[in-house]
Amino acid sequence: MNAVNSGIGMTSQRTRMRMVERLRGEGIVDEVILAVMGEIPRHIFVDEALASRAYEDMALPLGFGQTISSPYTVARMLELLRSGGKLDKVLEIGTGCGYQAAVLSRLAREVYSLERLAPLLTKARRHLRDARAHNVRVRTADGQLGWPEHSPFDGIVVAAAATHVPQALLDQLAVGGKIIIPLTHQGKQSLHVLERTAESYVDRKVEDALFVPLLPGLG
Repeated sequence: MNAVNSGIGMTSQRTRMRMVERLRGEGIVDEVILAVMGEIPRHIFVDEALASRAYEDMALPLGFGQTISSPYTVARMLELLRSGGKLDKVLEIGTGCGYQAAVLSRLAREVYSLERLAPLLTKARRHLRDARAHNVRVRTADGQLGWPEHSPFDGIVVAAAATHVPQALLDQLAVGGKIIIPLTHQGKQSLHVLERTAESYVDRKVEDALFVPLLPGLG
């Protein structure tokens, strides 16, 4: 039995459904996202020793100073990105273990994901293959530079906290598109939605956040 199909104890379908019900109770209303998160086996994206905690509402360590975001954080960021509509081409900054990219693979036609740490990306590729996320393209790169040859993107989601929105990401966003990004100001993080209009960008602060920092270069 492979990693995707194994479903005993804390990694079962019933456990995923409890996670979905908890997310509803925490205010996630996008039923499409909830359905996808109920299907994808989150436990295969973390180390086996942490599999029993994969569906708890907490970030878990991945090594290299990185974490897999809590289920609520993933659901909230993607709910803000989707806004109830369809996604065509999405850029993710910070592949990590690949879980959020796997969720995105069911929500968007094409997903491009960048990770600065090569060892993490090696694991993420295997996880994405196991999750059958065949429309996700990944590479090792400085996420602050984006992936210009595949732009413009109608959605960009950044899984690390920055002090400002990198100009390259603003430039690679399509008109009408959104960037979901945690920003740090005076030592506090908050989740922001930036939408590109024909003339400029509209910035909206949503809620408090807690992410690892967005770092330049390769790890």
